Parts: sequence; C-alpha cells; structure tokens
Amino acid sequence: MRVLVTGATGNVGRHLVAQLHEAGHEVRALTRNPANAGLPAGVEAVAGNLIDTGTLEDAFRSVDAIHLITFGGGGYDDLTNGPEIVALAERSGIRRATVLGGWSPTGIESALTSSKLVWTILQPKEFMGNALEWANEIHAANTVSMLATFRSAVVHEADIASVAVCALTEDGHGGRSYVLTGPEALTPEERTRILAKATGRDITFVKLTEDGERERLRGYGYDDDYVEFGIQLATKPPAEAGVVLPTVEIVTGRRARTFALWAQENVEQFLSVR
Repeated sequence: MRVLVTGATGNVGRHLVAQLHEAGHEVRALTRNPANAGLPAGVEAVAGNLIDTGTLEDAFRSVDAIHLITFGGGGYDDLTNGPEIVALAERSGIRRATVLGGWSPTGIESALTSSKLVWTILQPKEFMGNALEWANEIHAANTVSMLATFRSAVVHEADIASVAVCALTEDGHGGRSYVLTGPEALTPEERTRILAKATGRDITFVKLTEDGERERLRGYGYDDDYVEFGIQLATKPPAEAGVVLPTVEIVTGRRARTFALWAQENVEQFLSVR
C-alpha cells in the first residue's frame, strides 16, 4: 500500500512515517522542504503546502491512503481549504484517510465525513510532547511553573501514529472517531516528578497565580485570546480530560505507552539548552 503522510516532519507525522515504512508500506511524505526533512531512507519526500491546494496534485497522485492534519503553512491556524483538499483526494482515487483532529471540528473534518473516502478521525486528548514546553525553564531553574493542576490522560505521539497505521492499512475503522489517551491520568506535578527521576535533576513544581500564568503564556508569544483560553482551561478543565480510555489497546492490540517511557526517550531535551 502507498500512503501519503501530511505533516510528515511533525511530532506525530515522524512516528507515522517510520511505522508505516517499517511495516513495509510505500510512504510518501509531504513537506515544505524535502531536502531538510530528515526522513528514513526509502521514504519518498515530496514538496507541498496544505494551505495551497495547487501544490498538492503530484503528491496525491497514485496514493491509496492519506493521513491529514488540520493546519498548515508552519502555523497552527485551521486550514480554510479543507473541502478542496478532500475533493482532490477523491479525484486522485485515494480510498482511505485519517485526520488528526483538534479541539473542535474543522472544515477538513466536515468535508471528510461527507466524502466518499473511508475516513477515521483521531482525537488525542493531550500530547505527551506538550511537556517539551517546560524544557527551557527546567534547564534554567529546575522548576515547572503553571496554573493548571488538573489530571490529564496524556498520550504518546507514537501511539497516535500506531492507531493511524491501523486505520490506514486495515479494514474496520471507517466512519469512526477515536478519542486517544495514555494509560494513566497525571497532574503536571506528577509529570514533573517523573521528569525529575528520568533526568536525575531536582525539579520542583510551582503553582502560579492567574496573573503569573498570563505572563508565562505571553512569554511563549501567544496572543491575548489564547492566553485567556489557557486561563479558562487551567481553572475550568473539561471533566473528560482525566478519563483514561482503552482505545489505543483496542485498536492496536498493545498497551498505550507511559509518560515515564516518553520521559526516558526525550531526556536529552531536558538536559541541554534548546
């Protein structure tokens, strides 16, 4: 099977490319800069940008299945040309599609669900990789500071990719939306302790005030709307954030990876300046 992976150099995309390639599938990876993609030997890297449908025709040709994301162009704004992308996939003869969904449905998801493609929507609750935002503070001060204290069933990006592999290459997943979690729900303080053990550093969790959280989020360059969204999320988290689901194991046949494993795999990110 030949599979096109969009977002191929992202946190989930790299795992997906590697897993499909290791399973013996032909993988075509869409990236804005193929020369610098750093993908495994044998993977076909092609140039294209999801925000410009006109750049996608060659990449979509002679493909059996496609993995889509809902943003493009280097930012995280929702794609506005989702229906055009899905229409191109249909014209190109693509049969199956997965899409990495976000907080709320986008145009590309709506277009998929009304298309002739066999589609599967992947809905991770929270990436384990979000903890990488803490790396600079850990390096500078051996602290993790934030307002949020709620439990989150964070999921390993490799598990998201594993579910995508199944949906793209096996029957029985069409028309389904899979909510994906890790095997445990952890508070930020608990994840901090796990990172401390993995790194061998004495890392302390610091609970911020709302004003302190606003300052922290602005430090990442987020605009005021996103900052206030972050405050609302921290103070009024969704009840389902800490609910652990067996979806990964049901779909893939293997237990979901733990945050402790993720921490071990990414320990160097917290031991060097980023």
